[in-house]
Amino acid sequence: MQFTARRSQFLALLLPLLVGGASAWAQASSGLPASSAGIYTCIDDQGRRITADRPIPSCTAKEQRVLNKDGSLKAVYPPILTVEERAAKEAQDRKLAEARAAQADAVRRDRNLLARYPNEAPHRKAREAASDTVRVAMKATEARLNELAAERKPLMHEAEFYPGKPLPPKLRGQIDANDAATLAQRNAAINQEAELERVNRLYDAELARLKLLWAGAVPGSLGPIAIDRIPSPVASSASNLKASNLR
Repeated sequence: MQFTARRSQFLALLLPLLVGGASAWAQASSGLPASSAGIYTCIDDQGRRITADRPIPSCTAKEQRVLNKDGSLKAVYPPILTVEERAAKEAQDRKLAEARAAQADAVRRDRNLLARYPNEAPHRKAREAASDTVRVAMKATEARLNELAAERKPLMHEAEFYPGKPLPPKLRGQIDANDAATLAQRNAAINQEAELERVNRLYDAELARLKLLWAGAVPGSLGPIAIDRIPSPVASSASNLKASNLR
């Protein structure tokens, strides 16, 4: 009898602990915030308002508000997202972060542009310096082409002594080397002309943007600088260039 009485008392003490533990485990597995003093409320799918003194498991996909005893708002818990919803939200957050970073870069770029060129004079000077660098290279290429043309004349004159016959290996090698060097220099000249045009387009686009900024446009509000791509005719002309050299 005494053992039975003690066993009943032990079970009476243990039962509330088991019930509380099960409730806590269910609470944790649902992902809801820990219960705190306040009134939890949400609107279910049928539009009914549900209230409880703890987080409402049936409203995990809904916003839950926690009210103080006087009815004032204490906290707001957002819906618990599914795996797919969480992935979509993270992707959207990344997209927004990238947009904010791009906007910050645009603002910084425009401010740097204004700092470098407070008026048109330094911008014109920078354009001339950039163009002069390309023109120097173009003059060097032109000089080299003239040298190669002068070197080619005696080679072609010597080749006239072998009409309808194979050229000697040494002479053939010299002509081929001259052809290859001429092709490389003419390709360089084409690229340099394209680069000069690209430089001018870049400075034209910058100047158009600067005029708006000088007039009071907000930095970062003008979008990216649009520069048309300049197609290079090098590939299309390379095959014809060697043929013209051998005429």
